[in-house]
Amino acid sequence: MCGIAGLVSIKDDLTENDRNLGKAMTLALRHRGPDSRGEYAEGKVYLGNARLKITDMSDKADLPFVSDDGNVILAFNGAVTNFRQLRMKHKLDSFRKFRSKSDAEVVLSLYQKYGLDCLRELSGHFAMSIYDRLKNRVYVIRDLYGLRPLFYLIYGEKIYFASEIKALLEVSGWDRSLDREALWHFFTLAYIPGEHTPFANIHELRGGELIEIDPGARKYKVRTWAKLNYEPDRGITEEEAVRRTRELLLRSVKNNFDTDARTGMTLSGGLDTSGILGLAKELGLSENVHTFSVSMMDNSFDEAPYQRIMSSYARSIHHEIKVSAGDVVDSLFSTVAHLDEPTGDGAAVPSFILAREAKKYVKVLLSGEGGDEVFNAYETHRAYKARRLYRKYFPKAARSLISALAHALPVSHRKLSLDFVAKRFAEGCELEHDAAAHIYWRYTLTEEQKKSLLRFPAPAVDTDRLFIDAYDKMPYPDGLNRISQLDMRYYFIDDLMVKNDRSIMAHSIETRFPYMDDAVVKFAATIPPEVRLKGLFGGRYIEKQALKPFLPAKIFNRTNMGLEMPHSSWFFGGFKDLFMKYFTKEQVERSGILNYDAVKTLVWEHKAQRKDNGRALWCVLNFILWFDLFVYDGNYKDYLVRE
Repeated sequence: MCGIAGLVSIKDDLTENDRNLGKAMTLALRHRGPDSRGEYAEGKVYLGNARLKITDMSDKADLPFVSDDGNVILAFNGAVTNFRQLRMKHKLDSFRKFRSKSDAEVVLSLYQKYGLDCLRELSGHFAMSIYDRLKNRVYVIRDLYGLRPLFYLIYGEKIYFASEIKALLEVSGWDRSLDREALWHFFTLAYIPGEHTPFANIHELRGGELIEIDPGARKYKVRTWAKLNYEPDRGITEEEAVRRTRELLLRSVKNNFDTDARTGMTLSGGLDTSGILGLAKELGLSENVHTFSVSMMDNSFDEAPYQRIMSSYARSIHHEIKVSAGDVVDSLFSTVAHLDEPTGDGAAVPSFILAREAKKYVKVLLSGEGGDEVFNAYETHRAYKARRLYRKYFPKAARSLISALAHALPVSHRKLSLDFVAKRFAEGCELEHDAAAHIYWRYTLTEEQKKSLLRFPAPAVDTDRLFIDAYDKMPYPDGLNRISQLDMRYYFIDDLMVKNDRSIMAHSIETRFPYMDDAVVKFAATIPPEVRLKGLFGGRYIEKQALKPFLPAKIFNRTNMGLEMPHSSWFFGGFKDLFMKYFTKEQVERSGILNYDAVKTLVWEHKAQRKDNGRALWCVLNFILWFDLFVYDGNYKDYLVRE
C-alpha cells in the first residue's frame, strides 16, 4: 500500500514551483507510505510516490518504478495479489531482467509487453499512473472495484491527481466552492456518491476508469477500461457453484496472506471475516495470525462472544479492543481529518481505533468487506424479494393496516430493532420502483426533510432518481443483479472503501479484501441470482455452503450483522458534550448549508423518542466537524496522525 500524487501540464513544461508542489502533494500522503518517498519529473510530467513496504522490503522496490530503458515510469498504490502467477504465466523473466521481487515491477513488465490490456489480468487493488514516454501518454488508473481511492483536479491547464483529497488541497488558487449536489445526496445516503466530492472542482475517478492524458496534443479524457457484468450461467449446478466458490476463496486467502510484512486480519464475528479466518486455518496459517476485534460497549451492538468463539476455534493471536462513547469522541477529529469528506458510517471511528492498536503488531490487515455485496447478504436484498411477494399477496388496505401497526411500535435504539425494520419495510414497500425502495430502506433523511434542513434549492436530480436512472440503464433482466450492481457501484466504493482505506491507512496499514479477488467476484456474477439468494431467508447461500466446513456451528448459523456503534443512545450520554458544543445556532449555520431550526427539530424528536434520528444527527455532526476542519478553520493537519 502506498500513496501516489502527480501533475501533468497540457501546455507548458513544469516549473520548479510545480515540482515543489508535487513534492508537497506527495509529502501530504506520508501516512500512506512512511517507509520511503520517491519522485520522477520530466518536462510536463511529475509523479510522486510514498511507499509502505509490504512485498519486497528492499530499496530495490522503491517507487516510482522506472523501466531499464527509461521509457515507462510507474507510480503505484495497492497490491496485485496474483502477481507471482502472472510473472510465471507470461514468462516475464525471459522478457526482461527483474531487479526486485515486487508486484509493482510485474505490473510495469506486463505493461511493457501488452500495454493497457494487461490491466484485465490484475487481481487485488490498485490505483496507479503510467507515463509512457514513447507514446507521450500519461494514464491515471483506478482498479475495477474501486478498492483504492483516486482523485483529480483540473486547474490552470494542469491535471493534478492523488490518492487522497488532502494532497490536492496543497494546490492553491482554484475555486474551493462546495459541491451542493454532493451534500444533498450525502444527507440521504450518509456518503457522497459517484464522482462527487465535497468540493465542486475535485472529482473522484470511478472504479474501472482511467484518465488518458496527451500532453503534446493538449488534451485528456476520462474513460472506462473495464466493467463488472452479471451474466448468469443457468447450466451451473448448486454443487458446482459451491465447489468453485470454495476453491477460489481458498486461493484468494492464500494470495492475500502472501506478503513480506507482518499480516493480520479484522475479525468482526460475522460470517465474512470468520470465513477468512476459517480458510486460513485450513491453509495452516491461522495460529500465526493476529486477529483484531472491536468490542462495542453496548450489549445490542457487541459481537465479542462470536469473535471469541471464532478466534478460539482457529487459535489465532487475538486482540479485543473495547470501544466506548468516550473513545469515539477522543478519536473523532482525527478520523474526520483523515477521511477528507463527511461520512455517516458508524464504523469509521471504531475502524480508526482498531487500526491504531493493530499497528503495534502488523502492517497488513485482511478485511471481510465485499462478501455482503458479492454474495447478497444484506437485509435489503432479502427485502427486495419480500417486497414483491408482499405487494402481490397483500392488498393495499391490508398493507395500510400493517403499516399502522408498525408505526405504533415504540422507538428503540437497539441495533436493527423491530420498530426500525418494520417501519422501514412497510414504508418502502409502497414505493413503485425497486431502486427507490432499496434506497428508502437505508435512507438517513428523505427529500422533504432535506428541503427543510439544507439552505439551498434541491438539485435537478433527487437522490432516489440517481439510483432509479442507474438501475433502469442496466441490461440485466433480473432486478437482484441490478440491485447488486447498485451496491457495488455506490455503497461499496463510496462508503465502505472510504472507511476501509482512509481510517486504516491513517495508521500506515494496508487493507486487503479476499472477497474482492477478481476471479471470485466475476465467478459469483455468473451464479444465478436465485441461487446466490435462495428464497427469502437464504442470503449468501452459496458463500455459506462453501465456508461451512471451516466454521463452528454458532458462527455458521448466526444472522448477518455489521460493525456499527450505538450513536442513537450515545447522544443521550457519551456524546452529550458534543451535542452541546456543535449543535448551537452559530455552529450549525456557520457553513451556510444547514438550517438551525430543522436541526433543532431533529434533536427534539430524538430526545423525546418520537423518532430515532441518531444516524441523521451523526451525519449533521460529521458535516459540521468536516466543515470546520477543512473550510472554516482549515486546521485539519493539526489532527493528522504523526509518527
